[in-house]
Amino acid sequence: MRKLAGYSGLVVGVVAVVMSVYHVYARLTTAAPDSLVLRMITLAFSLVLAFLLFPRRSGATRDRIPWTDLALAAVSLASVGYLFVHYNYITMRMPTAEPLSAADMVVAGLGTLLVLEATRRTIGAALPIVTLCFIAYGLGGPWFPGFLRHRGLSLEILLDQTYFTTEGIFGIALGVAGSYVILFVIFGAFLEKSGAGQFFMNFANAIAGGQRGGPGKVSVVSSSLFGTISGSAVANVMVDGWLTIPMMKRTGFKPEAAAAIEAVASTGGQIMPPVMGAASFVMAEFMGVPYSHVMLAAAIPALFYYGALFASIHFNAIRGGLRGIPREELPVLRQIMWRQGHLFIPLLIIFALLLQGYTATYAAILSTVSVWALSWLRRETRVGLRAAVEALRDGAEQTVPVAMATASAGIVIGVILQTGLAIRFTSFLVAVAGETLIVALVITMVAAIILGMGMPTTPAYIMLAALLIPASIKLGVAPMAAHMFAFYFACLSAVTPPVALAVYAAASISKGSLWGAGLQAVKFAAAGFIVPYFFVYSPALLFDGPWTGIALAVVTGIVGVTALAAGLEGYFIRPATWLERGLFSAAALLLIDPGVLTDVSGLVLLGVGLGLQKMRPPVVIPARAVAPS
Repeated sequence: MRKLAGYSGLVVGVVAVVMSVYHVYARLTTAAPDSLVLRMITLAFSLVLAFLLFPRRSGATRDRIPWTDLALAAVSLASVGYLFVHYNYITMRMPTAEPLSAADMVVAGLGTLLVLEATRRTIGAALPIVTLCFIAYGLGGPWFPGFLRHRGLSLEILLDQTYFTTEGIFGIALGVAGSYVILFVIFGAFLEKSGAGQFFMNFANAIAGGQRGGPGKVSVVSSSLFGTISGSAVANVMVDGWLTIPMMKRTGFKPEAAAAIEAVASTGGQIMPPVMGAASFVMAEFMGVPYSHVMLAAAIPALFYYGALFASIHFNAIRGGLRGIPREELPVLRQIMWRQGHLFIPLLIIFALLLQGYTATYAAILSTVSVWALSWLRRETRVGLRAAVEALRDGAEQTVPVAMATASAGIVIGVILQTGLAIRFTSFLVAVAGETLIVALVITMVAAIILGMGMPTTPAYIMLAALLIPASIKLGVAPMAAHMFAFYFACLSAVTPPVALAVYAAASISKGSLWGAGLQAVKFAAAGFIVPYFFVYSPALLFDGPWTGIALAVVTGIVGVTALAAGLEGYFIRPATWLERGLFSAAALLLIDPGVLTDVSGLVLLGVGLGLQKMRPPVVIPARAVAPS
């Protein structure tokens, strides 16, 4: 992203602030624009900022805006402005039935190309390439084999669908970016300006830093909290990792383990309520449920994810004889809570409002106001006028990549709908799976990881929602479980080799082996790869069912993920033999799966494993010295 100063920086900053202020205003006013108008305005702002802030290539000049990008920003305004000028004509005509004029064709073609180029600049080439492949599929339908064959779309119908309807660029996904995502990004930006990021780090250090493997546990706590601000695994790593990874290495963690811990902890920020990644808001919109339903459904799997990671770090540290951070170097919990503890209140407010049934937009705006108001309780957390303006600017700038990703994904969705690929693909997948659900789930998992390797979680999830999730639902999976399953693995692609973006970012800080860190990350994230299969079969893990069943599932599941960590790390109360590791791993699978028989069987196996360990004399592992700071 360009770092602009002077007049150009002022102009771009004003545009970004106006974008944020307008989107807040649009959710508060009684004269709110209709959904199509809001999406058009979101796209106009996002295109302009994409060309003004993101250079054509990584090595391009970053301190000024070339005239070509100014021209692209102007053409972007003109292409969206055309829709406003001809708004009545566009909304009253019969899409794909009434022919487009030559001017319509030119504007739609330019608008589509601009969206693809802006997407390439903001998030990389993978999604635009995938989108172009789908466009080619739509135009060349008769030449494809088997179930992929279709009548083919004319260029006019394709452009009409893409640019002049709400089943293309201006679809639900872009609407979510303009209605929800930007408001929560602004909320995170205000939290960041209040010093919440440093507070979360100090809080995590105070409660976990002095324990065995303390810096690793600090990474778990701080990354789960920081995910509320960033919503991006890589962004979380780059902010949190510069502090936690050197601390982990200093206390004895190998570079690969330190990178893996930070990558896995940061990836979990997207699945940690109350504020999850942008894809969670798209999920709620696709299913037609309040965001609070998605938030609650994600709570128990997120608890298991971070619980397993925390336990793995603990056992890894004891087995390796690692110490925590010396007590004299740690912040005092009482002092940091007195100075900055009020920064937790906005998170409690947003959580309570969502649980009370308030809309996500109302909860985001009110919580942002609460951040600003509460920040004035202490001088060091105060968000003044300048900082508030900067937060509004940052909120808009951070929304641009999400908006462009959802706009490009909308093109893909339009082609899928227009060609009928979703129906044929669902039938094909069900036939391949042979009515066997586990096969369909494995195919969905692999597809989610592959898609997530090359693009952000949100567009990867959107494509899965169009192509693969309907097959799971047809095979009997509850809609929430089917969507959450795909969402989880789209997130976990960030720590899954060979392309694991969060691991790459963390390894660049730790100076460790990429492959070594990637393999370690898969082990640390093991619960994330296992739990989704269980919540597909057991609704209690998604907060669906009687409270007694949910409570029992939580308790046994926590024991299960602890046993899983012990099996993978080879340590519980003693270093574990291969037999004991097998018993712990089998017990984990049984305990994570809710049910009386599986729980009892799991507890028996866990008891046998612990009994075998108790029969052996304890092994004293000398603690390593902590390197000087």
